[in-house]
Amino acid sequence: MADKKVWLLIDDRAGNRSQVLGVGRALGYQFEIKEIEYTAAAALPNYMLMASFSAVMQKSRVNLMAPWPDIVIAAGRRTAPVARKIKALNGGRTSLIQIMHPGSSGEEDFDLICVPAHDTMDPAPNRFEIIGAPHNVNAQTLEAARIEWQGRFDHLPKPLVALIVGGDTKRKKFTAEIASELGSRAARLASGAGGSLLVSTSRRTSEDAAAALSSAIKDVPSFIFNWDEAKGKTGDNPYMAYLAMADHIIVTGDSVSMCSEAAGTGKPLYIFAPKKLTIHKHGLLHKGLYANGYAKALEETEKLTDWSHPPLNAANDIADEIKKRLGLN
Repeated sequence: MADKKVWLLIDDRAGNRSQVLGVGRALGYQFEIKEIEYTAAAALPNYMLMASFSAVMQKSRVNLMAPWPDIVIAAGRRTAPVARKIKALNGGRTSLIQIMHPGSSGEEDFDLICVPAHDTMDPAPNRFEIIGAPHNVNAQTLEAARIEWQGRFDHLPKPLVALIVGGDTKRKKFTAEIASELGSRAARLASGAGGSLLVSTSRRTSEDAAAALSSAIKDVPSFIFNWDEAKGKTGDNPYMAYLAMADHIIVTGDSVSMCSEAAGTGKPLYIFAPKKLTIHKHGLLHKGLYANGYAKALEETEKLTDWSHPPLNAANDIADEIKKRLGLN
């Protein structure tokens, strides 16, 4: 496989980064990471940007030079003009793999567009439907996190219950009231099992919501990573360690990536997705995860039980589809 040159276009969105890296590693080729930073022009619609580097900062452009790759893997709308320009500069000989729909402008330039089933898009010859989002959670990354964090949660009673919290989205507010409800449910389940909580907020969790969550779980043994308090400080983010070392996982349903990554562990997964927090397409994702046995609704869970499921990672399905469509071994 060494004779194939693969570029991964990586930008500043953590979800995009995880998806692209997940597919790149599942494909099995050596790859080069091309960090993409944008100018303000990236906010323009893609039908205006077309196939171009015009929304890419100069310090990123200097790394986008020949020899051009055989395959480009990217995610999200903003990378699409960049991928298309690379293909054009290489005389159409670069195969473009795009995760998430890039928009209708130039869609025909992509060899494979991987779209989540919950987006309910019509079929097209170059579209490939997946469950959830591809990610970088696998046996190797989990074991590495387990080794790195070994012993740091030994003081907590088991079972360990990871509580991974998102926050506000464009259309929904993760209020203090919702955070308190989540914390109360998680605390009740952990206490009922005689266990403890491994808690992480995110950059989207407001201060009021984080405070309400902390108050709701104050009587339960816990290890808390508060994103807002951690800003500007050195220290490890325990997110991957939580996935690796928890016996049960609770996530809020406002992030496709968080739900998909948690489902990639094969561990009991509970999704907190009240209607006041959940947009329609996220609700479709949750229904699909429940129907296929990857998760259960937290609101319908009275006590923690031991169960498992096959690890879910669309990265493997995408890698197989790439090999099939491009005629790779």
